[in-house]
Amino acid sequence: MQDLTLVMAQLDPLVGDIPGNTDRAIESVREARIEHGADIVVLPELFLTGYPPEDLLLRPSMETRLRVARTRMAEKVVRDVLVIVGYPGRREGQTWNLAGALYNGEWLGEYAKQALPNYQVFDEQRYFAAGTQPLVIDHKGLRLGLMICEDLWDEAPARQALEAGAQLLVSLNASPFHQDKPAERLRLLEARAAEVALPIVYVNMIGGQDELVFDGGSACVDAAGELMVQAPHWQVGLMPVQLVREKGRWVPQPGETEPDVEPEENLYCALVTGLRDYVNKSGFEGVVLGLSGGIDSALSLAIAVDALGPQRVHAVMMPYHYTADISREDAAQQAELLGVAYEVMPIEPMVEAFMSTLAKTFEGTERDTTEENLQSRCRGVLLMAISNKKGLMVLTTGNKSEMAVGYATLYGDMVGGYNAIKDVYKTWVYRLARWRNTQSPAIPERVIERPPSAELAPDQQDSDSLPDYDVLDAILVSYIEGDMSAEAIIEAGFDREEVYQVVRLVDRCEYKRRQAPVGVRVTRRGFGRDRRYPIVNGWQPGE
Repeated sequence: MQDLTLVMAQLDPLVGDIPGNTDRAIESVREARIEHGADIVVLPELFLTGYPPEDLLLRPSMETRLRVARTRMAEKVVRDVLVIVGYPGRREGQTWNLAGALYNGEWLGEYAKQALPNYQVFDEQRYFAAGTQPLVIDHKGLRLGLMICEDLWDEAPARQALEAGAQLLVSLNASPFHQDKPAERLRLLEARAAEVALPIVYVNMIGGQDELVFDGGSACVDAAGELMVQAPHWQVGLMPVQLVREKGRWVPQPGETEPDVEPEENLYCALVTGLRDYVNKSGFEGVVLGLSGGIDSALSLAIAVDALGPQRVHAVMMPYHYTADISREDAAQQAELLGVAYEVMPIEPMVEAFMSTLAKTFEGTERDTTEENLQSRCRGVLLMAISNKKGLMVLTTGNKSEMAVGYATLYGDMVGGYNAIKDVYKTWVYRLARWRNTQSPAIPERVIERPPSAELAPDQQDSDSLPDYDVLDAILVSYIEGDMSAEAIIEAGFDREEVYQVVRLVDRCEYKRRQAPVGVRVTRRGFGRDRRYPIVNGWQPGE
């Protein structure tokens, strides 16, 4: 009986850091050899550049830097280990998304990705030419067919590899997370493996990159599609797969798998990972945020502490006339509970100074949202001043429901560098807050139970301006993620007036969202690179 050890290297690269990513690759192969006796090590898609490199691929020096990296790997990678790693390459006047195979200092071949996704957050056809040929690498009697990410979602590449003699499919991936995506991947692996009757090794990237986050969950299924091994989600690491040759076939042996987790836990880990990597990879000392006593800032604070540690988080309460006593009490309680730096900065003097300066211009007008927005903008000024002075990134705290309908103030509560809950609907904010409190006390219960309010006017509640969040979020999911028309949503059972109110707000507030900070994408369709609507347009939402 012959056996081989394949190690799935689930790693977190930094986009553009080709030398650093190369060193990470070399070190991971060394560790895999020492710790697991690896015969084969597989790294994720485009690992040497990080994913997605976007227009860095257009830089003239890209190919030169990658040649240096590949030469360094050939010189430094430990011997007697087959390494399969992803990188872009300029060949014959075109750029390709490649998987290269390296063994004992020699690059044995390169596979070019065939299925180039050009939907949702992907625009690979902007950069890459599509490959057409399979590549099968023979290593110690095992014939590995190489594939890259989207190739698995297309039937043809797997069949090509089978026809070329592959006994095992190896897929390099940079598959971004969204809710329900891990289960979708496993269903795909099960179906594709059973279709071609070959085991599949699926190695996924991990970590945050701008608005994308990668959850890992690298896995191996057998030829019937049964899950044999799975690496943990949200953890960098090396996961071995034992392959045994039985009656001429290579069979993966049962190994470690991850138990199912609650959807709240998976989503919360995505938000923590996205924030941690954005702050750390950008080089910030930490974050500062306004802590209002409301649930959005409370959840954002908990995420920030779990991502960075309390010593790197600074919370500021900025009360005004309409800030309720319970908001002040709850904010102080949460800051103490989580052990963060906390201070109170009343904004009354700032607001009054602005109002005095504007008094002549405002003469003869009625009080409206202008005065409310001034409060928010004063808070934004204070947070940005702290950011500039202390090197802390401002963390904004608006949820997806608010961002969708423009329930936020430009240059006020939208001021900042990153928003951990930008793609989290309000109903999920509540679910996440309750789940987080099951792990350890983090958010005062009263914050979760109170009716939500921006507290910019006397006795103000969100429901004064918007439908209840259960209704609002259902309409938003239908319109934003389902691309349903207003009339189709109404036919599904929603009130006509509320539907048209919501869709008009969504359409009208595109200009606001374009000026909002980046935030991690966790739904099937986030605002940003995933949903590109013109700011100025005459589209009517009815049909």
